[in-house]
Amino acid sequence: QVQLVESGGGLVQAGGSLRLSCAASGSIFSINAMAWYRQVPGKQRELVASITSGGSRNYSDSVKGRFTISRDNAKNTVYLQMNSLKPEDTGVYYCNAELRYYSGTYTRLGDYWGQGTQVTVSS
Repeated sequence: QVQLVESGGGLVQAGGSLRLSCAASGSIFSINAMAWYRQVPGKQRELVASITSGGSRNYSDSVKGRFTISRDNAKNTVYLQMNSLKPEDTGVYYCNAELRYYSGTYTRLGDYWGQGTQVTVSS
């Protein structure tokens, strides 16, 4: 079993900062890409930022220059530092991990999601 647990969401005023964390645990062999997605009511979940096991990063245009994604491979944890927050950043943020996990004597590829953490930015 693999589990992703997010933390760090909350309410913040526009211009403020928050740091999200997502820790993966369980029978993990290796983690490839990790990412953060955002979803608001009535809209599809959208990619905010991603990072590969080698450290290559990708950001949506709406957060470039304000958000920074990083990971600690030793802790199987990914972070999202969010600065200069805007009301349009409000939403539920989900962590995603593409990883390989132990299954008996083999390993299998899986795609996992966290439970989501609410971020609310007031104007």
